[in-house]
Amino acid sequence: MTLKNKKIILGITGGIAAYKCAELVRRLKERGADVRVVMTNGAKQFITPLTMQAVSGNPIGDSLLDPSAEAAMGHIELAKWADLVLIAPATVNVIAAINAGLANDLLTTLCLATSAPIAIAPAMNQQMYRASVTQQNLASLELRDIRIWGPGSGEQACGDVGLGRMLEPMQLVELVEQHFVPPQPKFKILITAGPTREAIDPVRYISNHSSGKMGYALAKAAHKLGGQVTLISGPVSLATPDNVERIDVVSAQQMHQAALSKAPEVDIFIGCAAVADYRPATISDQKIKKNDDDMVITMIKNPDILADISTSASARRPFCVGFAAETQDVEIYARGKLQRKKLDLIAANNVAIAGQGFNSDQNALTLYWENGQLDLPLADKEQLATTLMLEILNHFHKKS
Repeated sequence: MTLKNKKIILGITGGIAAYKCAELVRRLKERGADVRVVMTNGAKQFITPLTMQAVSGNPIGDSLLDPSAEAAMGHIELAKWADLVLIAPATVNVIAAINAGLANDLLTTLCLATSAPIAIAPAMNQQMYRASVTQQNLASLELRDIRIWGPGSGEQACGDVGLGRMLEPMQLVELVEQHFVPPQPKFKILITAGPTREAIDPVRYISNHSSGKMGYALAKAAHKLGGQVTLISGPVSLATPDNVERIDVVSAQQMHQAALSKAPEVDIFIGCAAVADYRPATISDQKIKKNDDDMVITMIKNPDILADISTSASARRPFCVGFAAETQDVEIYARGKLQRKKLDLIAANNVAIAGQGFNSDQNALTLYWENGQLDLPLADKEQLATTLMLEILNHFHKKS
């Protein structure tokens, strides 16, 4: 019962491989899954709703405008119910529709309304599969974390031979089982993100404009690439990425303590947080009242998290990556930080440029190491994070 209590929506579209879906449902149910079937109008030309209802043991969804179901917003309830949406067979038409964000039937609407993972099993003529627009649609779906299972190769119903066959039911069952088994991490990684807040009194603090978006995007990308991720976060208004351990801190000293505690357990450390360099020497127990025109606050230096981890004498020193947010002479300051703190890599950006860096959804970076550099052009932070993580892993594996 490898799929016991797993709730799976099987979306069937109009391809000849639809005839295999009765077997697919039966095999999923054998392993304990609860399967709800959604059929397009095209699918019903190849296999009947009565057949799918009999093998699944559940009513079939085939209309977005079914008054009995939609009286209680049935499509939303179904979208929330699922642990996985599997579309098999997935025709070239439904692939294009999902990529375009269309919601012109029950199945495509569910794909937009669900927060569950989506997997598609392409099934089409080999020439349609090879068409550049189909490949572009599939690549776009992969970037949006939609799993592409298949296709297989072989003789097709039209007589052609090549890629485009839907995977066999048992192959799809095995992929569903693998989906629900957490993969073993390939590496352990620690990331700091967001700003720190250095208290002046109970109501005031010193901080910076960091939103934490880049660090959180790196955490998400690291998990996607097989990492066991720990994220130490300053105060931000961001949701924790799935499957990421998050440790919340406020001040630089708290972040320093948490990072040094975790660093010996990991393979890679990325200091992405915008840590305050200084903090007030004393923190008032009570709110400071406005008495004079001027107020003097004595500041003392905060501990350097990156340097302390990178220069540690511990046998478990991780591969260390820093960030440098600069407003001028970016390369000079970044390379100076790289050498001074004995880092393996540093990612630098010019936060003086509008539309990138702090509080922006986009960023551009230049990655520096001892004998080289690489420009990572302006992109969405999540896309940039994936590119950066791939480069970090490349350098990490070369060094190890």
